[in-house]
Amino acid sequence: MILICMRLPVIRLLLLKIRKSLSERLKIIGGRCMNLFSMFQYTFLLRAFIVGLLITLAASLLGVSLVLRRNAMISDGLSHVSFGAFAIATVANIAPIQFAIPVAIVASVLILKLNENNKLHGDGAIALLSSSALAIGIMVISVTKGINTDVNNYLFGSILSLSTNDVIVSVVLSLVVVLLFIFSYNKIFALTFDQSFAKSTGTNVELYNIILAILCSITIVLGMRMMGALLISALTIFPTLTTMQVYKSFKQVVIASSIVGMICFVIGLSISYLYATPSGASIVIVNLVAFILFKLISLFKQAKY
Repeated sequence: MILICMRLPVIRLLLLKIRKSLSERLKIIGGRCMNLFSMFQYTFLLRAFIVGLLITLAASLLGVSLVLRRNAMISDGLSHVSFGAFAIATVANIAPIQFAIPVAIVASVLILKLNENNKLHGDGAIALLSSSALAIGIMVISVTKGINTDVNNYLFGSILSLSTNDVIVSVVLSLVVVLLFIFSYNKIFALTFDQSFAKSTGTNVELYNIILAILCSITIVLGMRMMGALLISALTIFPTLTTMQVYKSFKQVVIASSIVGMICFVIGLSISYLYATPSGASIVIVNLVAFILFKLISLFKQAKY
């Protein structure tokens, strides 16, 4: 009894310290939450949030078909082509988006045509076009002075470069992609796994391939403004690979990848705002963490059963 009475002041002191520490931590968390909500006061951040969320949705949906068809690197190739187009447009004082989108569309259709050539496989066609376009972009930059800032934004992304027109185009793009997956789900499913079967069911395979290529091109060009040429392919690849660790059906992967992709984007952009880190890199790192978590869940399920 005496020992208990002697220890009471010590216990009270420890409780007070714990209470004070928790109070301070709650204040810090509350302050950061307030800072997080305050970011929507800035117009450029609000634009970045809307455009990024919609582009992530479109990229996640399109990425399912690309990854399952083993054409995931087409997004990386198109980002290099778009970088070359952005560099030329900047030097020529042309509107970058209006110039880069048609160039990326032509490149994507050209990749599809080259895929049909037995002498040049898909990965070879992508490597050929992407390396050539990147070389052209670097050559244009090397002979031109005074465009370092713009080029840096195209390589690594910048949320400051997004405009109101980007918001409008991203809204239209996301609506088209979502409606395509809703009303042509069965055709996209057949096209993804077996093009010969899709043809036998009456699906215009070439037309749907061109539509998907065009949508992917526009998504890459718009996403490059925020993510950069070096990181934009992560938006199409990571969500699908992440959700495939846990979900096995095509429909589950389509729905889950879009949700996971958007959640990772929101968390990544929030981290970028709170800690002043690069937005593109923050979003990719969050996607990487999500992939590791889903992989661990998959391993745990396998061990359990």
